[in-house]
Amino acid sequence: MTIKDVSREAGVSIKTVSRVLNNEKYVGAETRARVAAVVERLNFRPSSAARVLAGRRSFQIALICDNPSPYYVYEMQSGIRDRCEEAGVRMIAQPYDRQSSKLLDEIESLIDSIQIDGLILTPPASDCVEVLDLLSARGVPFVRVSPGIEVMLTSSIFIDNARAAAEVTQHLIDLGHRRIAHISGDPAFAASAQRTAGYLNAMRASGIAVDPALIRTGNFYFTSGGSEAEALLALPSPPTAIFAASDDMAAGALAAAHRLGVRVPEALSIAGFDDTAISRVVWPPLTTIHQPMRQMAYAAADLLLRPTGAPIERRELGYELVVRGSTAAPLGSVPLD
Repeated sequence: MTIKDVSREAGVSIKTVSRVLNNEKYVGAETRARVAAVVERLNFRPSSAARVLAGRRSFQIALICDNPSPYYVYEMQSGIRDRCEEAGVRMIAQPYDRQSSKLLDEIESLIDSIQIDGLILTPPASDCVEVLDLLSARGVPFVRVSPGIEVMLTSSIFIDNARAAAEVTQHLIDLGHRRIAHISGDPAFAASAQRTAGYLNAMRASGIAVDPALIRTGNFYFTSGGSEAEALLALPSPPTAIFAASDDMAAGALAAAHRLGVRVPEALSIAGFDDTAISRVVWPPLTTIHQPMRQMAYAAADLLLRPTGAPIERRELGYELVVRGSTAAPLGSVPLD
């Protein structure tokens, strides 16, 4: 099948078909839908080389990702790839090391050598001022996932981390816990401060004094969850519940409790955040916040693939509290009214 076949079947010009395929403006919704239906019915797949020669696009976008969770990276790649396949665009995944002195050179080399049409930045790249300045100066379109600074600079995808963290903390409060500890994530990620804020908001709203000794700083890795949990459980008055800012850290805290002979959830409740695969395979399975990572990635790609000149848009996706076996009422507790 050729573009001429699509043009004939849809009853529109070849130029109109080209505009639909390239996701350009100046095509009505009804016409766009009709052409898309014909493309699907005929299983038309345009030549990438021909598309590049016909315009100024490479039909390639890049994902810049640096995250301690392999599951997060996989879900981001999967969601973006799903949307790219629909649009006939290739996704390139570029590892990101914020500690590298060659970081900006590597990103600039990516832009020049591959001539990408745009980038998707995930935390903490989404808040790296040097990266944002570079892309803005080069005029490269980009969409950010969960930005924490200059949120109206570009289109972005996010969930309400603070509200979600408050909800999981409130769950522990409703069970009757009062000494609730929190293990925060890497300070370089905006989500870390947002989730800590949500924890504090829920505690204060319930009139529960926050003991500074119960707040520990982790880095989103399993090992930090374990070491910080051990420190918390060694306190003269240890917590009866721990809310960790990621499932990996919550799993680390769970492993530490097992090592120390602290029964979960009878003697200690543990909750995480993200609903990654690890939350379902540990024992007991973790209560956590489901963050729709794949849907967020799909939405980020959808924003990036909009026609040139589309207005800045911030899309907030929903989350869900998933209650599993790692949380329960403490012995002798009195739930809040």
